[in-house]
Amino acid sequence: MRDFVFVAVGMSSYLLVMIHCYPNGQVAEVCDSLLPNHGGSIPQTSQAPYTITVSSTIFSPGDQITVTLQANSGTTFKGFLLQAHTVGKSTTVGSFLVSDSSAQILQCNSVQNSAVSHTSATAKSKVSAVWVAPSGLSQILFSGTFVQSYSTFWTQVESRALLSKQISGDDCGLEKFCFSNSQGCNPANASCFFMSLAPSSGGGFTFQMSALSDGYVAVGFSDDKVMGNDDIYICVTNAGRIDIQRGSSTVQKTVDRTSLITVPGNMTSFESGVIKCSFSTENIITTPDGNSNGSYYIFLARGPSLNGIIQEHTQTPLITNDKVNTSEIISVVAQDSSSSVSTSVRAHGALMLIAWMTTGSIGMVFARYLRYSAKRPIFGKELWFQVHQALMVLTVAATITAFVVIFADVKGWVYDAGAHPVLGCIVMILSFFQPIIAFFRPDINDKRRIIFNYFHAANALIIKVLAVAELFLGLQLIDTTANLWQAKVLGGFVGWEALTIIILEVNFYLTRKGSSAYEIADKKVNKDYIVVNIYVVGNLAFLIALLVGIGQS
Repeated sequence: MRDFVFVAVGMSSYLLVMIHCYPNGQVAEVCDSLLPNHGGSIPQTSQAPYTITVSSTIFSPGDQITVTLQANSGTTFKGFLLQAHTVGKSTTVGSFLVSDSSAQILQCNSVQNSAVSHTSATAKSKVSAVWVAPSGLSQILFSGTFVQSYSTFWTQVESRALLSKQISGDDCGLEKFCFSNSQGCNPANASCFFMSLAPSSGGGFTFQMSALSDGYVAVGFSDDKVMGNDDIYICVTNAGRIDIQRGSSTVQKTVDRTSLITVPGNMTSFESGVIKCSFSTENIITTPDGNSNGSYYIFLARGPSLNGIIQEHTQTPLITNDKVNTSEIISVVAQDSSSSVSTSVRAHGALMLIAWMTTGSIGMVFARYLRYSAKRPIFGKELWFQVHQALMVLTVAATITAFVVIFADVKGWVYDAGAHPVLGCIVMILSFFQPIIAFFRPDINDKRRIIFNYFHAANALIIKVLAVAELFLGLQLIDTTANLWQAKVLGGFVGWEALTIIILEVNFYLTRKGSSAYEIADKKVNKDYIVVNIYVVGNLAFLIALLVGIGQS
C-alpha cells in the first residue's frame, strides 16, 4: 500500500479560490471537499519547485516540530495549505502554532488548529509553522499545496515521514497491524512481546518491535507456518547498539542478510534487557520463493545474538493463525491467532508432564522404596508391583500419545526446535522397549534376575533424566512470559523430588542395614508411607501449576 497524505484531492478549484476568492487564506469552508469550481485548471505534474522540511524526523507526544515551506531559488508562491496526516490516511492529526505573519491557523475537517494557510496573496519564498504532536501515532508526514499563479499550482508536495519515538498499541486496528503475545499488550511493559506494521511513504512499511531479549527481535513473513524461505526484518544488539537488518532464511533455517533500504529517522534502544526499535523501509516484502502478493503468515521471534549475528531463537515464535494481507492492515493479537500455542502442542506438553512428573516418577518411587512395606497381595501380585506396573503402563501410553500428537500436528521434523525433538525421540524409543524388556524378565530365583534388575533400573533412570531435560527444553519453547516462570516451577519440582529421594534413600538404607527382607517387612516402614504421601501431594501441586501455565500459553 503506497502511503500518501493528501492536503487535497482535486485541488485545482481550491487553489484558485485561495488566490482569487480567498486572498486572506480563510478557506475552511472548502477544506473537506476541495473540488474544482473554476475554469478547469489542473495541478502541475512536473516536479514542484517547493519543499516541505521538518526540524526532526522523530517525535514523542507533545513535541513541537518546526515545519518549513520553502521555494527554490528564484521562485515564490502566493498561496498554500499545510496539514499533517497519518501515513495512508486523509484525516488531519496534531495541531499547529504559528508566529509567522504570512501564516494563519485553520480548522479543517472539524479539527481545531489542524491546518495552516496563507494570510495574503503576496509572493512568499519561505513560511514556517510549529506542529504539536499528539499521542497514539506511529508515523506521520506533512503535505502541502503551493499556488504560484491562477493556473499554476502543485498539490501533494510531501515532507519526509516522521516516526514516533514511542512504540504504542494505541492505534492498532486503526492505523496499523499489531501482533503481540497477549490481548491489550502494552509495549511500555517489559513483558509485552510486540510488533506493529504500518504503511510507509515510498511504498514500504514502518516496523515497530519491542521484546525482552538480550540478542534480537525479528519479524518474518512466510508462505506457510514452517520457518524457512521467509523474508525477515531484524533488530539485533551489536557492541552496545541496535542494528537494523533484513534477512532471508533457507529451508535449513540459516539466515542470509540481504539489502535493506531504510529511510532516515530510525529509533532504537536497548535498556534493562528490552530491545525497542522503530524504522521505515522502502523494501517490498518478498519471500525467497518470489512471493510478493502481500499475503503472508507473520512470525515474531526473539533470541540470542553473537557479534551482531542472530542465533537460533530460544522460544517458539508467535505465528498468526491465518495469512495477513499486508495491503489491508488489520488488528490481530495472540488470543485471536495461533500465536498462542496450538492445542496439539499444549496437549503434547501436558501429556509429557503427566508422564514424567507424576505417573512415571511415582511409579519408580513405589518400585524402589515400597517393595518391602507394600507387599499385601492384590489380584495375585504384591501391591507395590501392581501400582508400579499400572503407573508405568500409563507413563508409556502417555509418552506414545504425546509423540503421535505432536508429529501429526507438525507433519514432520521441526528443525528449529533444537535438541527437544531429538531427546523426545530417544525417550520415546527407550520408553517403548522398557515394558517389553520387563515382560521377558527372568524368574525371581534365576541367577540372571539381578542383571535384569540393574539394567531395568538403569534404563529407567536414563529415561527419567532425559525426560526432565526434554521438559525443560519444551517449556522454554512455549513459555512466552517475561520471567519464564514455567521453567522455574519445573526447577522447583526437580529440587523437591531430589530432596524427597534423599530422605527416602537414607531411610531405606537405615531400614535395610543389618536386616533381612522379612525383618524389613515386619517393621512396616511407616516412614516411607508418610514421605511418599507428602511427595505425591507436592508432585501434584507442581504438576497443576505447570498444566495451568501450558493452558494459558
